[in-house]
Amino acid sequence: MTKKLFTTAAIVALLAGTAQAQLVIEKGSDDRINWQSLEDFAAAHGDLSGQSFNIMGPWLGGDQELFQSVIAYFNDATGAQANYSGSDSFEQQIVIDAEAGSPPDIAVFPQPGLASDLAARGHLRPLGDETAAWLRENYAAGASWEALGTYAGQDGADALFAFPYKADVKSLVWFVPENFEDAGYEVPTTYEELRALTEQMVADGETPWCIGLGSGGATGWPATDWVEDLMLRTASPEDYDRWTTNQMPFNDPIVVNAIEEFGWFAKNPDFVAGGVGAVTATDFRESPNGLFASPPACYMHRQASFIPTFFPEGTEIGQDADFFYFPAPEAGDLGQPVLGGGTMFAVMSDNPAAMAFIEFLKTPAAHEIWMTQKGFLTPHTGANADAYGDDTLRRMGQILLDATVFRFDGSDLMPGAIGAGAFWTGMIDFVGGASAQDVADQIQQTWSSLN
Repeated sequence: MTKKLFTTAAIVALLAGTAQAQLVIEKGSDDRINWQSLEDFAAAHGDLSGQSFNIMGPWLGGDQELFQSVIAYFNDATGAQANYSGSDSFEQQIVIDAEAGSPPDIAVFPQPGLASDLAARGHLRPLGDETAAWLRENYAAGASWEALGTYAGQDGADALFAFPYKADVKSLVWFVPENFEDAGYEVPTTYEELRALTEQMVADGETPWCIGLGSGGATGWPATDWVEDLMLRTASPEDYDRWTTNQMPFNDPIVVNAIEEFGWFAKNPDFVAGGVGAVTATDFRESPNGLFASPPACYMHRQASFIPTFFPEGTEIGQDADFFYFPAPEAGDLGQPVLGGGTMFAVMSDNPAAMAFIEFLKTPAAHEIWMTQKGFLTPHTGANADAYGDDTLRRMGQILLDATVFRFDGSDLMPGAIGAGAFWTGMIDFVGGASAQDVADQIQQTWSSLN
């Protein structure tokens, strides 16, 4: 049987007149990509020529172009036409379109909570038990990813409604290797070692951490990430899940303990650059600056994978700055929990080509094509890690692959009045002097008032 060729010319024709054509990789030109997985997908799903469907999501600019470079391979493999449109008001628009009866065939959700709401209203199509089983078998910590896309439908029964694709990692600590080397510090591999290193730096007359919670109207959100990471290191994944749904009250001792653990880092004036007052006064975009001061104003900064955007121009990751996994406790059975985010693909119509696109996202190639470019991480264990475009992404991807538990950003799973409101302001009050118990009580009072 003659293999079908995915030629550059064919794909360029699909993208004629657009800027995305330059992002296309000719089939067979990069042996890091599992081209056979595309051949197998095309053979299994037949000819969809003449069929078309729409995908709507939050990606604009560079991410939109990169995603469209992936879509081109689906179109060429099937003969169908997948059309993507991005929106900077996706969260509002998708609800309006769904309620009006004119949703896209596929929606790309950055927040599982929104997908869950629309599933409960009957706007999403179940993806089936086979896809749920596929996630368990082919994604690292697969049960976590399956749970992330599993919601109660309109009939109240749980089903997989959303397929996770592009992931982000938040459990990272950034540092300057030269600073560590000059001071004789080693990267900690357990949470106990991280705390001990913090204390050792103070004993040496150094300041361990830079922390900044400022973010305009969203001031406080970096602290919620800290608390979420610490919940995953001081409590069980099941406790985390109960917390984000308020089955465990926000003022439960388990949650209060995680907040106090954050306070151990953020409320000790010897531990943070500029003292405790600087924690709330410093914008999160400026907070890494102390890493690069001479002498260093701090040695560590906990933040997600996007933070290098705000490093000094020309900073080379892996040399001028680097990161390590925010470690878990040595004792216990927590393994390697990872906090992060991601995007979920949900089908909103009965279009068979749209459902075929979900099958396409299972192929290693659908991940590797984006991996070879930039800005993409995946927990797909079948994707070739060598396909990552640089060593930084490869190492972040390995953190996902090594994860024993993955949990989505907790504040994004909570009602907006909590996750983007009371939780943010509560953390500012806490760093400003309020007790963890008082802050947790106030947040729980707000949550209770929503019922």
